[in-house]
Amino acid sequence: MQTSEHGHILAAEFIGTSVLVMGGPGAAILAGPQIGLLGISLAFGISVIAMAYVIGPVSGCHINPAVTLAMLMTRKVSTRQAVFSWIGQVLGGVFGAAVIYGIASGRDGFERGGFASNGWDRDSFSGLGSTMVVEIVFTALFVVIVLATTSRRFAPGMGGLVAGLTLTLIHLVTIPVDNTSVNPARSLATAIFADTDPNALGQLWAFIVFPLLGSLVGVIVWLLIDQDFGLEDTMLDNEPFRDTRDAADNLVD
Repeated sequence: MQTSEHGHILAAEFIGTSVLVMGGPGAAILAGPQIGLLGISLAFGISVIAMAYVIGPVSGCHINPAVTLAMLMTRKVSTRQAVFSWIGQVLGGVFGAAVIYGIASGRDGFERGGFASNGWDRDSFSGLGSTMVVEIVFTALFVVIVLATTSRRFAPGMGGLVAGLTLTLIHLVTIPVDNTSVNPARSLATAIFADTDPNALGQLWAFIVFPLLGSLVGVIVWLLIDQDFGLEDTMLDNEPFRDTRDAADNLVD
């Protein structure tokens, strides 16, 4: 039985996002006290590295709706490919979280608690303002790195390693702030199983909106960096953006 190209993309993103959630939040839930902040951060990064080389040739290994949005805005994937990626990411994330919940619930005395979900003003996390800055800035950073790995100047075969190490760095810095999202699919998956006050699902909107805004910021930053990539190559090619670019060029000249 043959599967369509879009079916392969959905399956690859499903598997990759499942592994990311089982590896990252799974490490925090099942082994957090033993491995600490460094171990959890590495678990996220290693998950990305592994999946980049396994499913990268199939779907690009986005395993993150914010990354897929950046790829769509830069016309590196079609709208149809993006939709199938998003479906796979959401379903894969929830599946991965369900697997971890099934494992953890078999332990004596297990309580769901935050279930590695993201949030603010709870579990010693920072406030909403800090969450907004973290999710926009660090998602933008991750998007810039991912876009860099797709440029022709980038060393072949190193993209997965660089992306994984960047995600490790991001988690090392931001886990104490809001438990680090930069990935709406990861946030949705763990919020579904969380048992917190305030409710994690009630705060989920921030970890969808701010990473997607960060994706847009990352694309704009990449346009300022890459010499071979122009506004006309993106979905941002419109009169207001062109006028802004031209005005900036005139100031530089």
